[in-house]
Amino acid sequence: MKQKILFVLCLLFGLMFINAGLNKFFNYMPVPEDMPEDSMQMFTAMMQIGWLMPLIAIAEIIGGILFIFTKVRALGAVILAPIMTGIMLTHFTIAPEGLTIVIPLLAIYLWVIYENRNKYLPMIN
Repeated sequence: MKQKILFVLCLLFGLMFINAGLNKFFNYMPVPEDMPEDSMQMFTAMMQIGWLMPLIAIAEIIGGILFIFTKVRALGAVILAPIMTGIMLTHFTIAPEGLTIVIPLLAIYLWVIYENRNKYLPMIN
C-alpha cells in the first residue's frame, strides 16, 4: 500500500514539474497579478539571462519524467535538487504565501530521497 501511495504522489509531483517546465517554453499559464514586487524583480532578472530559463525548464521536464518511474526516481530527485532548493528558498524568503504548496512538495521529495537512500551511498563514499 505504501508503494502505491508513493507512486501516486511521485506521479503528481513529476507531472507538476513537467507542467512547470513546459510552461517556461510555451507560456500557457498566466502570471498572477498579485505577485509580490520582490518576486517580479527576481523573475525579471532570471528572464534577462537568456539561457537560464530554458536550462531550468529542461531540468524540470527531464527530472519530472524520471521522478515518475521507480527505477530512475533517484536520478530524477538528483536532477530536481537545485530546483527544489531554489523553490524552497524563494518561498521561505520572498514569497511565504506559497509555503502551503511547497511544504507538501518538500515532504514528498524528502520521502523519495529517504526511500532511495541506498542508491545515494556510492556518491557519498
